[in-house]
Amino acid sequence: MGFLAHFLYLKYGGEPMASKHDRLVDLLTPVVESFDCELWGLEYFSQGRQSTVRLYIDRPDGVGLTHCEQVSRQASSVMDVEDPIAGEYTLEVSSPGVDRPLYTLAQFARYKGEQVSIRLRSAFDGRRKFTGQLSGVEDEDVLVVVDDNEYLLPIDLIEKANIVPRF
Repeated sequence: MGFLAHFLYLKYGGEPMASKHDRLVDLLTPVVESFDCELWGLEYFSQGRQSTVRLYIDRPDGVGLTHCEQVSRQASSVMDVEDPIAGEYTLEVSSPGVDRPLYTLAQFARYKGEQVSIRLRSAFDGRRKFTGQLSGVEDEDVLVVVDDNEYLLPIDLIEKANIVPRF
């Protein structure tokens, strides 16, 4: 699905193994979809023996507490059976919210015209943080206008991106 995350690919018998993130996406996407929701994004963090799996779910008519509870219960059951994470973990399920994170080129294209805040993994044109109007996508790049300057930011350099809410 192209979710933004740090990927770790290991070789086993000459074949690349899927990253923990990819395995979790493959495992949990059917769970989320079974409740007529979309898996908007998945974040996986591991700190020592404690890990966190954060699912962002979305629906055209909005996500309520009931949706989050249902997905959480079922995802937890599936993870208990499949055991994709060694040790303890915390499972969090929520809507993307008004400051929704953006992970894929399709999500960036969907929010063309919105204000976004983007943080890169490494400096691009001398900076790591960009806040401006999302103008679309071109190939594998996100086009953002900051102070009348256009920047084509490679999707693989984006560490974190969020919609800037308007109130």
